[in-house]
Amino acid sequence: MSVPTLAQAIAEFNQRQFYVCHDTLEAIWLEAEPTEKNFYQGILQIAVGCYHLQNQNWQGAVTLLGEGIRRLQTFQPQYQGVEITALMEQSFALLTALQAIAPTQVVEFWQQQIAQGERQLPLITRLVEPDSLYSSHRR
Repeated sequence: MSVPTLAQAIAEFNQRQFYVCHDTLEAIWLEAEPTEKNFYQGILQIAVGCYHLQNQNWQGAVTLLGEGIRRLQTFQPQYQGVEITALMEQSFALLTALQAIAPTQVVEFWQQQIAQGERQLPLITRLVEPDSLYSSHRR
């Protein structure tokens, strides 16, 4: 079994495989140094927020997006080759859009996202080649 990497999690996130990304980041987070745990957990929570949106769970999406954004604040503007500020801005735009609708409108909101190619969902921008992005732990 291969050791999960941040590059793998980023690829899963950007491919909209949010639940799989959650599993990858959780494995990394469990072994991470205490100073890095919020970094991994922040991205993980944004991924889970997007997963909740895919499942039309307004409350879960809003809660997890907000928590993820909060956890990533101290890692701006970039950390481990990830553009944290851009991820936070995109996630905040999605959170704001969700907060502007009633929870009962989440199905319509999600259908619009699909029709628009999920353009409003955040993407993780890398500053370095994916092969050089590894988690700080090794098993």
